[in-house]
Amino acid sequence: MNTRTVTSKDGTTIAYERIGQGPPVILVDGAMCYRASGPNGPLAKELADSFTVYTYDRRGRGESGDTAPFAPEREIEDLAALIGEAGAPVFLYGISSGAGLALAAVESGLPVSRLAVYEPPFVVDGTRPPIPGDYTERIEAFLAAGQPGKAIGYFMRKGVNLPAPIVAMMRFMPGWSGMKEVARTLPYDAAFVTDFEHGKPLPDGQWDSIKVPTLAVDGGKSPAWIRNGVKDLARVLPNAEHRTLDGQTHMVKPQALAPVLKGFFQ
Repeated sequence: MNTRTVTSKDGTTIAYERIGQGPPVILVDGAMCYRASGPNGPLAKELADSFTVYTYDRRGRGESGDTAPFAPEREIEDLAALIGEAGAPVFLYGISSGAGLALAAVESGLPVSRLAVYEPPFVVDGTRPPIPGDYTERIEAFLAAGQPGKAIGYFMRKGVNLPAPIVAMMRFMPGWSGMKEVARTLPYDAAFVTDFEHGKPLPDGQWDSIKVPTLAVDGGKSPAWIRNGVKDLARVLPNAEHRTLDGQTHMVKPQALAPVLKGFFQ
């Protein structure tokens, strides 16, 4: 990796890399993903022929540092520091809970000219159970007890809504140990999405300050609950369009997504 660093407002070192040439695009990872493990590295390569693409390790992951106590504002400040390096304004893309962070960043007033999000995990109807009322507290309790594996399992069952047998099998997959190393950042992701995972339509006016053109994307083979959340997000945003990528799931293929982002960002 050609790692570079930038210092966030609270002194935390944020590791990033950039490839390509053209207008700046920043890619935001979802839960437990970072440059060495996640979908945005391959996506950056697909976009690099048209943009200068920035991928980074969200705080507490990969080569980035972390500073206690956590607050959602810190991750927005991390993005602000990265935008300072890239040169404003930027195009911004976020996937899954990273989409929630991207929405919060634009809402806060960061200089973003266009925003694209892929499947933020919003639960807006009864097509799946809502998250429990003590969801974040349970995850934090597992982490405080030194049980990152249980925190991940709870996140996968109650947050992602995966069946128990699949979650049980994940413990034997090669990436499990890496996931445990970054499990302590699960509450960071929860901070950007849990308000919208209770089985109710997204509130009108929630993101009225987001005036920039926004693209809300889902996969045609993704579960109904997450696709319905994306459609509802497009409904409440002031300047949004909704796209479905046929044949794609939450693990979207960069070759399918990149052409859509190129068309939207150019």
